[in-house]
This record gives sequence, C-alpha cells and structure tokens, in this order.
Amino acid sequence: MRGILAVLLAAGLLTGTGLAQQMTITKGMSNPNAPIDLSADNMAADQNTGMVVYTGNVIVHQGEVKLRADKMRAKLVGNNPSQIYADGRVVIDAPSGIATGESGVYEVDPRLITLTGNVVLTKDKNVLRGHKLVVNLITGQATLDGSKGKGGRVQALFTPKNDNGSQNP
Repeated sequence: MRGILAVLLAAGLLTGTGLAQQMTITKGMSNPNAPIDLSADNMAADQNTGMVVYTGNVIVHQGEVKLRADKMRAKLVGNNPSQIYADGRVVIDAPSGIATGESGVYEVDPRLITLTGNVVLTKDKNVLRGHKLVVNLITGQATLDGSKGKGGRVQALFTPKNDNGSQNP
C-alpha cells in the first residue's frame, strides 16, 4: 500500500488541478514490495471462504505510509490477497498528507483503490472533499465524485503559497 496516499493527494492537492472531477496523478506505487507490518486487537480466518478479518485498532505500516481502520478484511486467492477492505474511520497517513473516508477497497490485481463515504484529502491547508474516490495506480487516473445522488459536488479549498514558499495563514 506504499504510496497510496501520495497518489491520492497528488490528485489535485499537490498539482492544483483538484477543481476538476477527473484528475491526472502520479503513476505507479513508490514501493509495492516494501514489507507490510499489520497489527490489530483480534484476527479471525476462514479457510472455507478465504477471508481473514482483523478488528480493533487495525494499523498497517508499509514504508512511510500508515493505514488505520476499525476493521480490515482480506480476500485471499491462494495465499495472496486479491482484495483488501477497510471499514470504519479509514485513515491513510503519509508524509504527503492524509486521506480519510468511511470505507475503502484495494483491488490488488487491477491496482484500483476506492475510498467512499465523506472522503477528505488534506495536504497542509489544502482540502479536497467528495463522496467517492477511485484511483487507478497503473494509469495514474483518479476520479472524485461529489455525493451518492445526482447533483453532488466536489469541494476544494486551496491555499496558495506566498513568495517564501510557505502557505498563507
């Protein structure tokens, strides 16, 4: 999951193109082979369904990226995850900023990330809000939808940097 937040935040916050609902972002994950460290209060596995469920203060570290959620489920095919689901106060924290939502899905093979439910992307004083964010890590394309129903809008607040490179108050 390394680089997930960098990819999400690049979808407008870093490039200033966040006002558009279709955004071009940095391609690829920075280091998808970095070790993954997962901790949780509880874990349950079901060999019949191929699901592993982690509950209670679930924290995943990979490189400089940290993912937190109340619950995570991994669908295994063979011994490898094919889909990873995160539910309940999902927070992706990285040096490039923070992304939050109510739930998220990472589809491993097509390299698609979907974050839904009150999605908020923050970097410094820049904020981007919507309902559903879909990021393709291979093509570098991201789409942020405004709300569940028709007429939903994406909201963005950008704070320009002043002449010395810091953001205005």
